Amino acid sequence: MAKQRKYLHLAAPRGFCAGVDRAVRIVEVALEKFGAPVYVRHEIVHNRTVVDRLAGMGAVFVKELDEVPEGAPVVFSAHGVARAVVEEAYRRNMIAVDATCPLVTKVHVETRRHAKYRRHVLLIGHAGHPEVDGTMGQVAADEITLIETAEDARNVTPPADAELAFATQTTLSVDDTAEIISILQFRFPEISGPRGEDICYATTNRQNAVKAIAEACDLMIVVGAENSSNSKRLVEVAMTAGTAAGRLVADKSGIDWDEMDAATYIGLSAGASAPENLVHEIIDAMKSRYDLVLDENALVEENVIFKLPPILTRQS
Repeated sequence: MAKQRKYLHLAAPRGFCAGVDRAVRIVEVALEKFGAPVYVRHEIVHNRTVVDRLAGMGAVFVKELDEVPEGAPVVFSAHGVARAVVEEAYRRNMIAVDATCPLVTKVHVETRRHAKYRRHVLLIGHAGHPEVDGTMGQVAADEITLIETAEDARNVTPPADAELAFATQTTLSVDDTAEIISILQFRFPEISGPRGEDICYATTNRQNAVKAIAEACDLMIVVGAENSSNSKRLVEVAMTAGTAAGRLVADKSGIDWDEMDAATYIGLSAGASAPENLVHEIIDAMKSRYDLVLDENALVEENVIFKLPPILTRQS
């Protein structure tokens, strides 16, 4: 019996960004330099495949530093940490290796600068996300307020007579964030913004790539973890841009093949913490099942590279 013909639109760019690539490499190099075990506070990036591979190499993932022996090497995840975490690591003589994405570090620096100039910071982001926890932990609790939705932006009551500034989580929906910023700027015309865009280039590029193919797709598959903010936003962006159905899957085992059978035009992307081999496993599974016609047109070529921290590159 002839195979069903399916048309697969591959979003590009997709998958690993420079910050994730750097963070994973930091754990690998730390293991080479210090030997196992190397402790990692929280998941280095939000992807179980990546975390399991590093654990197999000798990385030990912990929730908090009280699980790390004094003096041991510890890596801070790509999402960044509060200043109190860094101070605790140094107080306990740990070998602290910071894998915070440089674009998240930029938001940290901006947040501290605003506080220095007595500006109250309105941080746009999702409560409980480790990046948001890290950014809010850069300043005192009464110097920053979290804004999660447009409704929050309409109703927030900042401290009386305070100068204001805003910053954003780096992995948000570009369109949703623009709406929130416009509300804040309308309500508070004097509010200070970042010197450059806070939402990272990779998040923006991946959302634009999904938008470019979404309307032509009956079904959009995004490879990524349930706790990956940028991956979940890709599904939302696809739905808003016109795809009939959008699904987030961790890997090929998450594919609903009945749903796939019912679709003709399928889009495929991956969040910034999802390795490319997971995408190719889905493509291979589709090729074995269908007569697959595949196209891929990259909107932009990404060539950003972030250097490893000096603690890993200097000679002992």
